[in-house]
Amino acid sequence: MAKILVVDDERVLVKGITFNLKNEGYQVEAGYDGEEAVELAREGKFDLIILDLMMPKIDGLQACMRIREFSNVPIIMLTARSEDTDKIIGFECGADDYITKPFNILELKARVRALLRRSGAAVQRQAAGQLTVGHIRLDPNERSAWKDGVSVDLTAKEFDLMELLMRNPGRVYSRENLLNVVWGYEYIGDYRTVDVHVRRLREKLELDPANPEYIRTKWGVGYYLSSHPEKKK
Repeated sequence: MAKILVVDDERVLVKGITFNLKNEGYQVEAGYDGEEAVELAREGKFDLIILDLMMPKIDGLQACMRIREFSNVPIIMLTARSEDTDKIIGFECGADDYITKPFNILELKARVRALLRRSGAAVQRQAAGQLTVGHIRLDPNERSAWKDGVSVDLTAKEFDLMELLMRNPGRVYSRENLLNVVWGYEYIGDYRTVDVHVRRLREKLELDPANPEYIRTKWGVGYYLSSHPEKKK
């Protein structure tokens, strides 16, 4: 049974989300400000966190960044604002998904199911060993990643994206393809979401993020994994 943390300063909203998620069979804990979100995330072993953007003490973006210092738990950000820049900033801070208020509770539950399926449930996949290219290594069973032998923390979406590329070296994926495959058909988002995640993967896994050897761009088409990078002069 998945354990979910819901944090929002609107207590009525928290009550409604909690009620609906418990009816789906999830265990749910609640918090009401950013500092409490970080404390609860650090103390409890949650499978997913639903985090409001605008909260007292520290906002959702700061809370998300602090949580990312010690956890890769999937995070869904809630916000009353719908500007694309807010969404990009949310992903920059480590959020895995983003939903704008007011929202349909069915949509939220669909996003929750999708993220849990790709993170916690993903451990059940019968992956054929570890994936390695150059200095980058992934273990799909353990959901672990290494850069030149050093462990690297990836968010759920970052891991899914990198695993897809590593399982299909040389195949070029458009941003639309990646949104459909990694985020799911139910996700309605900006293509720049993909760009942000690719950049974060390069920063975390490439030896020289400004000149990536493996996570490559096919200009005008999309992204792909190069298993035979060109030698740098």
